[in-house]
Amino acid sequence: MASRSTLASTSLALARRAALEARSAGYAWQAGMLALDRPDKAARILRAMGRFGQLGAAITIASIRHGDRLGVIDELGSLTFSDLDERSSALAAGLHDRGITQRDTIGILCRNHRGFLDATFATGKLGTRTLYLNTDFGGPQLCDVCEREGVTLLIHDEEYEQLIAGVEPSRGRLLGWTEDRGTADSIERVIRDHAGQAPPVPTEPASVVLLTSGTTGTPRGASRHQGTSLHPIGALLSKVPYRSRESSYIAAPMFHGLGFTQMVLAVTLGCTTIVDRRFKPDRVLDAISDRRPEVLVVVPVMLQRIVSLLEAEPGGWDTSSLRIIFSSGSQLEAELVRRTQRAIGDVLYNFYGSTEVAWATFATPEDLRAAPGTAGRPPFGTIVRLYDSGGRPLDGSGKTGRIFVGNGYQFDGYTGGGGKEMLDGLMSTGDVGHFDEAGRLFVDGRDDDMIVSGAETLFPGEVEELLLTHPAVEEAAVVGVEDAEFGQRLAAFVVRRPGTELSEDGVREFVKQNLARYKAPRDVTFLEHLPRNPTGKVLKRELRARQAEPTHLSE
Repeated sequence: MASRSTLASTSLALARRAALEARSAGYAWQAGMLALDRPDKAARILRAMGRFGQLGAAITIASIRHGDRLGVIDELGSLTFSDLDERSSALAAGLHDRGITQRDTIGILCRNHRGFLDATFATGKLGTRTLYLNTDFGGPQLCDVCEREGVTLLIHDEEYEQLIAGVEPSRGRLLGWTEDRGTADSIERVIRDHAGQAPPVPTEPASVVLLTSGTTGTPRGASRHQGTSLHPIGALLSKVPYRSRESSYIAAPMFHGLGFTQMVLAVTLGCTTIVDRRFKPDRVLDAISDRRPEVLVVVPVMLQRIVSLLEAEPGGWDTSSLRIIFSSGSQLEAELVRRTQRAIGDVLYNFYGSTEVAWATFATPEDLRAAPGTAGRPPFGTIVRLYDSGGRPLDGSGKTGRIFVGNGYQFDGYTGGGGKEMLDGLMSTGDVGHFDEAGRLFVDGRDDDMIVSGAETLFPGEVEELLLTHPAVEEAAVVGVEDAEFGQRLAAFVVRRPGTELSEDGVREFVKQNLARYKAPRDVTFLEHLPRNPTGKVLKRELRARQAEPTHLSE
């Protein structure tokens, strides 16, 4: 028989969970995600949830509530939520006829367009395992990942046909985007041939596999099953004021966690998703001026290019419709925050998390006005704690430590086995950071980016932040490289702004004037652009590889 203390502990945990769900439901109600539906609509919504789970049912619920409202606008035109629901059912039925079952893994290699939504919600309705592939992969990498993850059907855009020549899934391929919409092996043809049909009800909800960024090595699959908790959406809505029946321009790639979750959120809220297959800052600004979306979803490098264009052509575009610019995917530098505030206003929200831990902190416009470099504060029900190298928790502000997160929604583990380091039930993000006196988190860099040069501990991120404030610097990255005399040294890679001049000595002197002299990079290389992955993270391993054999440059 369970002891009284065990029963009391269980009761307390249940009470806390109930309070968390109730608070989350309140934020969902405020945003318009939850509503008092007519009895017939409520019954259809519950039936869809019971049949398909959260992901598969999302598009059906949007159709029930917002059927005639535009669900997506892309280069081919627009589709309503009812259109998208019918298309995903027809595609799911067609895939089932093709022999796809819940045991299959469907790979999706698509840019941002309607086909991505069709494939996502069709596989959600089928209950398959769905793998989202990086559109920047090379052919050998695609082959390796598809083989490792057991992809049995690949849905891809026509432009990748040569790239995937070596990928031979057992159930073949389908084109997600093709200029010839009548092509036999395309999802458009499958949808047309199975119009009005529906797939069988799966026995288990679908699962999603997102790939890690791969900035430090081979991307790994991070699996996450659908849950039933409202906490993930409640945590977001407690910090970011999304509202139902608005419009979101999603510039971030939807194969990545940021773009994927923001697309699903838009559908869940009955918001129109606006997309283009390729990011071009002028096209984004044209769409904002013409379509008047309330939300813009970007990675920082996209935001930097948008802001640069606004600065170069003041008054050229009307961005006044934007209530929210949601940024994540890589470090949001303080200088870019200030530039965005000047060019667009106080509408920027910074999200810090990872594929593995989900969310950690959110920075609101108020946070970013007070402390432009911050990653923000944890939302309710979330723990963010710092630990030293020995695994001991750090208390107080200003102390730098390894960042660990607990929110009850961490990933299931890497598909190849293993997971992230855990301490006291919290999961490592792989970053180091510190809190200020107001409880705002600052991410100082990756824990493996820290270097020791001579007897000094250095974080490259501090030097990067400073370099971006120089009027001649458009982009900057700093890495640690091997040094025969000091063990390691800092090397800076700089992209100059058009029409400006800046020398290597000028970079070093600027750092020495603003930071300790030993933080000045001894190597300075000017590039036309920094190597980045599709979510904007700088590929620092490529920068280290560019560096020559260690030499000592005299001061």
